[in-house]
Amino acid sequence: MSLLPSTRCFYVRPQLSGEVIAIAVAGHMVEGDFALRGAPPVFAFATGTGRCGSSLVQELLSRHPDIGFISNVDDRFPVLRGGRHNGEIYRHVPESLTRKGRLRYAPSEGYRVLAREVSPLVVAPGRSLWEPDASPWLRDRCRTHFEDRAARQGKPVFLHKFTGWPRAGFIAAAFPEARFINIVRDGRAVANSLVQMSWWQDHRDAAALRSLTAMDLEAWEGSGNSFAVLAGLFWKAVVEEHERARQVIAPGQWIDVRYEDILARPGPELGRLLGFVGLRPNRAFKQGVARHHLRAGRGDAFRRELDPSDVACLDTLLGETLQRYGYASSC
Repeated sequence: MSLLPSTRCFYVRPQLSGEVIAIAVAGHMVEGDFALRGAPPVFAFATGTGRCGSSLVQELLSRHPDIGFISNVDDRFPVLRGGRHNGEIYRHVPESLTRKGRLRYAPSEGYRVLAREVSPLVVAPGRSLWEPDASPWLRDRCRTHFEDRAARQGKPVFLHKFTGWPRAGFIAAAFPEARFINIVRDGRAVANSLVQMSWWQDHRDAAALRSLTAMDLEAWEGSGNSFAVLAGLFWKAVVEEHERARQVIAPGQWIDVRYEDILARPGPELGRLLGFVGLRPNRAFKQGVARHHLRAGRGDAFRRELDPSDVACLDTLLGETLQRYGYASSC
């Protein structure tokens, strides 16, 4: 596919929301075999525990001109339905307007629009979602939501991200051919990140606590009810649920990738993920990735920022799960 050059772009900021509400790019027309033959898109879903680097992976992959997505603007403003020019906008806005923590335009989990157009059950299920959860009504709403946006954007691949409890079993019921990209990060780093987030309140969530086994709850109490240890135990529980979800997905439709490997070897790892969804890196994609500042230095920040007793406890409690993904002990 190719994209005719843009003639102009402009930015419109809202007076009330504090976010960019519309960035219009004029003069774009999609050309190529996909547009001519109207082939159905590949639906790909990035998944992970949360605080696992899934946002970065979603944003990097969305730099490819053949990938569509829901933006944070689509999510917040229902009047801007479909996001027809999301990819073109994302690739043309200044890099400073795509960074987290400020006014920005970027791919999004789209939880507001999902709650409006599909169901809040998909947004915050409180547990993993499986095929039996996909009632005909809910399955049809899910298909319509994503198919409508994919059709409006006209890209060969439509990528979306879910984090937390896996929805892969549910999604596969709606999209049997969907591809799943599971992003994994060292559970100690995830725990360290979670306890630094202002929104993390699982220690006060009775439903979240009930998701832990009696053995894990006992281990948490043995740690002196350490919040970092609790966050690590939640990581383990959600990772194990993703491993269960992987078992119900057809062979060849699930791939695991470590966040640390993306940072250390972005070219090969991103090329592997693009190949998984049927694409190849091209010049526009490489130029887009080059706009990101990828640093591997935060990988072991948990060793400096957590209490040594918490790190030792996490090593013990998460050890087997960490080893399955190639993470070394701190001891």
